[in-house]
Amino acid sequence: MSFKDNLKSELEYQGIHLKELSAKCGISKNTLGNYITGHNSVPSAESAVKIAQALGVTVEYLVTGSKQSELKNQQTQNFSMQEKNLLWYFQKLSTHEKNAIEHYLKELTE
Repeated sequence: MSFKDNLKSELEYQGIHLKELSAKCGISKNTLGNYITGHNSVPSAESAVKIAQALGVTVEYLVTGSKQSELKNQQTQNFSMQEKNLLWYFQKLSTHEKNAIEHYLKELTE
């Protein structure tokens, strides 16, 4: 399957509308629509990364439909969008920052 097919399929699977994806990744709704319809069917690498991160999948999955990426998505399919966003931000932190956040969350929940 192509990028446009994988993107369309992932949006349907997650129940996300273009407007929501646009807000999450910072790419206009019209541009996203063009990716799905085949106009400008291949986004830049930067845009593909933004889309993948917003959907909680890998660029590899959007480009190739790789099963390995699907497995990752299945592991997080029960996460709310807020939980997926938090995980995405957490993964961007340094080890020191992750440890600080973990400590804070433990204190907060005790």
